Amino acid sequence: MKGRQAGWGSAVLDRFQNPTQVLATGFGSVVLIGTVLLTLPIATTSGESAGWVSALFTATSAVCVTGLVIVDTGAYWSTFGEGVIAALVQVGGFGIMMMATLFTMLVSGRMGLRVRLMAQAQTSTVSVADARRVLRKVVIFSLVSEAVIASILTGRLMIGYGESFGDALYHGVFHAISAFNNAGFSLWPDSLMGFVTDPWICLTIAGAVILGGLGVPVVFELLRSWRRPSRWSVLTRVTVVGTVLLLAGGTLLFLMTEWRNPGTMGALDDSDKLLASFFTAVMPRSSGFNAIDLSQMEPSSWLATDILMFIGAGSAGTGGGIKVTTLGLLVFVIWAEMRGETQVNIGHRRLTESAQRQAVVISALGVVLVAVATYVLLVVTPHSLDKVLFEAVSAFSTTGLTTGITADVPPAAHLMLVVLMFIGRIGPLTLGSALALKERTRRYELPEERVIVG
Repeated sequence: MKGRQAGWGSAVLDRFQNPTQVLATGFGSVVLIGTVLLTLPIATTSGESAGWVSALFTATSAVCVTGLVIVDTGAYWSTFGEGVIAALVQVGGFGIMMMATLFTMLVSGRMGLRVRLMAQAQTSTVSVADARRVLRKVVIFSLVSEAVIASILTGRLMIGYGESFGDALYHGVFHAISAFNNAGFSLWPDSLMGFVTDPWICLTIAGAVILGGLGVPVVFELLRSWRRPSRWSVLTRVTVVGTVLLLAGGTLLFLMTEWRNPGTMGALDDSDKLLASFFTAVMPRSSGFNAIDLSQMEPSSWLATDILMFIGAGSAGTGGGIKVTTLGLLVFVIWAEMRGETQVNIGHRRLTESAQRQAVVISALGVVLVAVATYVLLVVTPHSLDKVLFEAVSAFSTTGLTTGITADVPPAAHLMLVVLMFIGRIGPLTLGSALALKERTRRYELPEERVIVG
């Protein structure tokens, strides 16, 4: 029996030319399952079936750990519906290939090279032989982290806000899953605006978002050698330095632009303004929580948020965007080009040409996708460019922040955002690889010719 099950699994895997096809198909399948479950009458508080657009949009947003919603999560969906959303977020955070790998391990009792390669592609590990060990650590680390986050939130909601243990635990677990996986789904209609002055809630959620956005490989390396930065890999160096600079710069920027804004931070104390600014700088890492009214932010703050969202989280994290690592590599590529160097070096390591091309392609495709989506949304909605651009970047980067127009746009715009969230979660380069029928290796080289650029 076991042999036949293993053979069936191998036959299914053999239908795909590369692991990225499994990733795209897996995400699409889970989105479909989630859509069906959310259309059931039991999934809504009214007992009526949700429309397929609402169900598809919510399922895609959950699986792609985005957080954009067109209905109030806490009011519209029942406990069953909220459970489905939390489960979809968890699956999206782990990664479809992680779940498929775990299933194959349980059924066959072993892990073949093809499956280990799939696990490696999702977990961003370096050694294929270490994929199984890393996969186990990813699951344990994620569950333990979410348990700790849920415990802090549950205790705070009980002690500080008088919630019963059952309600506090329910809210704590849901928001722990949502925060660690950078999803941004909230059961409160105003997200976390009611906790803008509460450091226990805001810092716990922000810490969870940062932890999930860094990625397990980076966190493990920091735990092993946090006292010796010289031993860090290029991935860890670029991710950590980039994250710190973006968080510090974002906090300072929001402090300056929103300090006197009566619609956001103007009425807060100085210490609360600092907390709100830091929280607001963390959320564009790819999590859709907000502690201030984003619709009242200054246009300059919207633009800054667009940039932070487009960059996103770490390459091995649960967040989206083009990734901090991609931006870091581009900076070093530009610096090397400006100095006339033929090779790109980061520390004591030389960056491969393939990594340079991937960074350029991912960034370029990201810009193109956002531009096309923004144009489409401008055509089908009555909203201004700054709000539409904010929505498009948020969907592509799977962030989930919004100026409040998500529910007001027509179904055509919702479907555009669904496509953008799906592509943004999988990644433009990964999606292109998944759609390729086969890899082609050119067996000859053409003569070189220099072209004037710029």
